[in-house]
Amino acid sequence: MSLERVDTVVIGAGVVGLAVARALALQGREVWVLEREAAIGTGTSSRNSEVIHAGIYYPAGSLKARLCVRGKALLYDYAAERGIAHRRCGKLIVANTPSQQGALAGIVARAAGNGVNDLRLLTADEARALEPALDCRGAVLSPSTGIVDSHGLMLALQGDLEHAGGLVALHANVHAVLRDGTAWRLQADDGTELLAERVVNAAGLQACALAQAIEGMPAGLVPRPFYAKGSYFTLSGRSPFTRLIYPAPEPDKHLAGLGVHLTIDLGGQAKFGPDVQWVDDPADLQVDPARGEAFYAEVRRYWPGLPDGALLPGYAGMRPKISGPHEPAADFVVQGPAEHGLPGLVNLLGIESPGLTSCLAIGELVAERLSAGGASWRAPPRACPRVP
Repeated sequence: MSLERVDTVVIGAGVVGLAVARALALQGREVWVLEREAAIGTGTSSRNSEVIHAGIYYPAGSLKARLCVRGKALLYDYAAERGIAHRRCGKLIVANTPSQQGALAGIVARAAGNGVNDLRLLTADEARALEPALDCRGAVLSPSTGIVDSHGLMLALQGDLEHAGGLVALHANVHAVLRDGTAWRLQADDGTELLAERVVNAAGLQACALAQAIEGMPAGLVPRPFYAKGSYFTLSGRSPFTRLIYPAPEPDKHLAGLGVHLTIDLGGQAKFGPDVQWVDDPADLQVDPARGEAFYAEVRRYWPGLPDGALLPGYAGMRPKISGPHEPAADFVVQGPAEHGLPGLVNLLGIESPGLTSCLAIGELVAERLSAGGASWRAPPRACPRVP
């Protein structure tokens, strides 16, 4: 019996998978997105801060830096064009210790190295003039940081994909990707099989496991997955802040996140988080109310007026990491045929923050990698994170 054959399959209907599928469909390709859950974007894409990042913290030349800066510009334009709710509200990176204060100038310099030249150093008085409830020794203002409706974004991406002739199939959990002549044979849990000329692994938390199930994939190129759970607590009552508030990173510390920061959603609701909790089970998304005590201590470093009892357990997200505790944060891994030698295959591994901001730029990159001569945007060679 002949199998259904399609030009390109994207595995995973999170914001990155949908952006990649859209970019490929706009090239004129027939694109199917296979998603194992009952709806799009139920994983990392819907359990984050919904922040449009400026591109400040990432090493110069890294994929995170380049894709974030490019993606930010694309995302603001796309949101405006499609009527997706968003706001360029700005962010303050605040210092509350001498070491944090000493690091502020370095933050500005690193951002400039990434092409982000609009940051401004502020004194404590200048920062408080912007946000009177704030307590700090100094701050950096990032005016291009913003927030976006992530679900609205994903619906728009899906709409563009479908308008270009693509489709999204739900309840389609791919467990094996095998070579079949010049094509790829995809096998799903329900017994469905499909042939595709090109495959993009955008499976998020399951991307490393799926890469290991791809026939012919060199084992040494598949990094070990790690899972960093991040809990959020919401503020009961009105926030006194109009901008996002982030603590400055402590120098010489390998942090899995950006500290317990304050973000505001498009409805004005403030939330704090995420913290970092290393777990073995990526499905562990329960918020432990007891973790709230640590949140009070962290938040009161920059907002001493936080009232007792004002923090309520919110939700938790999961970072699909490829670097572990006490290790420097790994860059995005985008593996195309030039890296692994398998025609028509791209793996997207370790796509955590700033994945939401970078999604449209990642779509561009994958489209280039799957086109003849599309080798631009390649990151400098680097060692892959350790495997088990």
